[in-house]
Amino acid sequence: MEFRGALAGAEDVLSRDAVEFVAQCVRRFRGPREELLAYRARFQDAVRAGRTPDFLPETREIRESDWTVARPPPDLEDRRVEITGPVDRKMIIHALNSGARVYMADFEDAHSPTWRGTLQGQENLMDAVRRRIEFTDPDGRHLTLGPRVATLMVRPRGWHMVERHMWVDGAPVPASLFDFGLFFFHNARELLRRGTAPYFYLPKMEHHGEARLWDEVFRWAQETLGIRPGTLRATALIETLPAVFEMDEILWELRDHSAGLNCGRWDYIFSFVKTFAHDPARIFPDRALLTMDRPFLTAYSRLLIATCHRRGIHAMGGMAAQIPIKDDPEANARAMELVRRDKVREVRAGHDGTWVAHPGLVALATEVFDREMPTPNQIGRRPEGPPPGATELLAIPEGPVTPEGARGNVRVALRYLEGWLRGQGAVAIDHRMEDAATVEIARSQLWQWVRWGQTLSDGRTLSPALFREFLGSELSTLLGEREIRGGPDGPARRAAELLDEVVRDPRLPEFLTLRAYQELGDEPGGEG
Repeated sequence: MEFRGALAGAEDVLSRDAVEFVAQCVRRFRGPREELLAYRARFQDAVRAGRTPDFLPETREIRESDWTVARPPPDLEDRRVEITGPVDRKMIIHALNSGARVYMADFEDAHSPTWRGTLQGQENLMDAVRRRIEFTDPDGRHLTLGPRVATLMVRPRGWHMVERHMWVDGAPVPASLFDFGLFFFHNARELLRRGTAPYFYLPKMEHHGEARLWDEVFRWAQETLGIRPGTLRATALIETLPAVFEMDEILWELRDHSAGLNCGRWDYIFSFVKTFAHDPARIFPDRALLTMDRPFLTAYSRLLIATCHRRGIHAMGGMAAQIPIKDDPEANARAMELVRRDKVREVRAGHDGTWVAHPGLVALATEVFDREMPTPNQIGRRPEGPPPGATELLAIPEGPVTPEGARGNVRVALRYLEGWLRGQGAVAIDHRMEDAATVEIARSQLWQWVRWGQTLSDGRTLSPALFREFLGSELSTLLGEREIRGGPDGPARRAAELLDEVVRDPRLPEFLTLRAYQELGDEPGGEG
């Protein structure tokens, strides 16, 4: 076992027993994980060769038979508003104190996985579970946990990522098992002692075999620590196009540990674009036009609600990424009205809860759900009409690709990636809290438009040269801001280089974060 990152100050997180627990988990489940990633690649190759995604004939019996998942535990009965955010100390305190029913601590899309930041995140959660977490702002304000806090859930990184700072048997460990293993080992028993349990969100699964692997990990972890099977619960994010056709199967595989499904709509849009990016007949319009009233997204939401409620578990809604605009009351009122309408749409559609990205939105979202859903959830409610089929789910949205839309994608992708390279996983851009899904949508759309020479609404072709013109202009603006603030310009320049590389790559890279991860520098470490 080897560590390739600094270990000073991480003795509690990387204790001998905790590291051995992770190493055992890796040795047991690394092989199946690699097989599942190979299946992903074969599926994508088949789509490029002409296969149309659809429901699996071999699992028809699971979809058509009657069964339900385990009942939700008491502290997950009412999940009407959940707040998500990175695992830095200040955010954890604010989120737990926000009034939301649940806080999802995020090691994935809202986390820039520097070695130091990842270990500090684990330490912060250990302190939060034991209610000893504190933080003092630079202005002297001291933050502690209040008497009533949100139920904690944790999102580890997806199956596709590795933690390059810990190696077992000559290879870096899967980041999902690293994040899960450390949190579970350190906190499972303490959570049970305090009347709750270890709860998780599972990101970016593409196949029900990936859910089966998580279930096997859960059973092994509980057995190893002497915890009753079924104690651990997890909500699966449906945020890839292949997974939308396997929602019943994912719930079936996790049925003893399931806490439902969630509409991870931003990553879902990214996955949809990525799946069909090599098909010039499936061009997506401006990102701003990909709203939840589009038929392909409405069908996705309806199917998720119908599936979850048939199986007796929560169907969680999507993210409101807006943040309060303190210096412009009129703009703030417009932004908050957009949030309100989105939450009204979700609760009336049948969702049992929703996500927000900022503590300032918790009260608004709670007011909507309190008024529209007086019960803890609406699991007993079924959407009207038959569930949507493949044709509805695969409908390509119509609309223009505008110069403003293309340039906006460049701006947001560049600014988010620059923040990510500086170790910031959630970045406020144009009054929205953006995470890694933002840059993935933006750069995959740019790749598609440049690859196929998309004609913009002003008659110009989005050629590589025009893309670079947009990129150069946005980089100049960002560098000017960095100069005014006295910040370094290296991350901005490298972010521009990375964005240029992935947009002009002949083959669309699967995840930008996989390539950018190698850019996150950390101190060299030693043996463990």
